[in-house]
Amino acid sequence: MPESSIIKYMVRLKFNIDGVVEKADVIGAIFGQTEGLFGPELNLNELQKNWKIGRIEINLNSKNDQTYGEVLIPSSTDITTAALLAAAVESVDKVGPCAARFQLVEIEDVRASKRKLIGDRAKEILKMWSAKSTSEGEELVREVTEAAKPGRIASYGPEGLPAGPGMFNAETVILVEGRADVLNLLRAGVDNTLAVEGAKIPDSVIKLAKERNLIAFLDGDRGGDLIQKELQQVARVSRVYRAPPGKEVEDLTPVELLDILQGRREERREERREERREERREERREELPPPPPRPVAPKATVKLPEKLAGKLKEIFPDLKDSLEAYILDEELTVLGHLPVSELVSSLSGFKGAKHIVFDGIVTQRLVDAAAKAGVSTIIGYKVSDAIKKPEGATVESFASVGLA
Repeated sequence: MPESSIIKYMVRLKFNIDGVVEKADVIGAIFGQTEGLFGPELNLNELQKNWKIGRIEINLNSKNDQTYGEVLIPSSTDITTAALLAAAVESVDKVGPCAARFQLVEIEDVRASKRKLIGDRAKEILKMWSAKSTSEGEELVREVTEAAKPGRIASYGPEGLPAGPGMFNAETVILVEGRADVLNLLRAGVDNTLAVEGAKIPDSVIKLAKERNLIAFLDGDRGGDLIQKELQQVARVSRVYRAPPGKEVEDLTPVELLDILQGRREERREERREERREERREERREELPPPPPRPVAPKATVKLPEKLAGKLKEIFPDLKDSLEAYILDEELTVLGHLPVSELVSSLSGFKGAKHIVFDGIVTQRLVDAAAKAGVSTIIGYKVSDAIKKPEGATVESFASVGLA
């Protein structure tokens, strides 16, 4: 099955069936009625074996003797092949004994969605970097900003309350205590702010609370306590943030401001605690005696043909700890590369298979299936006890051939 990172297109179709059927019936109809339409290169079974399409998902519901739902086909093919697959599924007109209608909804370019996510994340990273870099030389930044941009603070309402320029169009407005708090938040890139200028809440703020979502960001002192109590009585505030005890909003760095507003302060505290715990663990490790040397890998006890042994050494680094399998023909050409869980069920589909090398345990069930498929060599991570080998077959472990 294609990994999500290499899926290019997601083919979505909807269907309506005159009768009650199950998912297995729909899958069987799709595979059965599209087989042989365009030759083996566009056969759904072959495309799945070659990891060109993933597992076909069926979502369905039944009501009033009708079954309806959608089909999802993840594809790593080109757009032409994806379109042909969609058209082929649309040609399915029966599911079991019931008449059926399939219709394409869309062919989604998964990579386009991924590019948008990457672009949005890049913007977030740039914003965080900008906030952190602003913290360097903080005192100098404050002096230069105040001197160079004295007019950035606007006024609001008949009281002339200090306000950030972004609050006039923002759905959420941050209430602070004074002009200096508005200015400090502007340095951190937060411009949807409004100062209440004292413990008594102005009428403009009370009226604004009926029209906008308000949150408060108050000093960590008694003055902040009084304003919070007053706000709770006269205006609807969805959330209240506070500066650390004894500190004022105007004294915080841009990073500290954003940490509090974005709820990251507790996360950073936990990170620092975890760092201290790790330091203590590292100190204890240094006091322990060194671990004993690792045992040397066993030497090969079985000699394989030279060409086969060379091929195994070539593919072993990719195979180790992967829970995957390689199927080779007599010329040591790779016929298939698939998960171990699908090995037994898929083995009969590989014509000319002679060798199996896989990161799993060799069982009697696999040995029997391999014998039927004409496989002469099976090499796995480990071989189960009491395996009955077919005459002339080679069944070994990684260790016995010197790969472990």
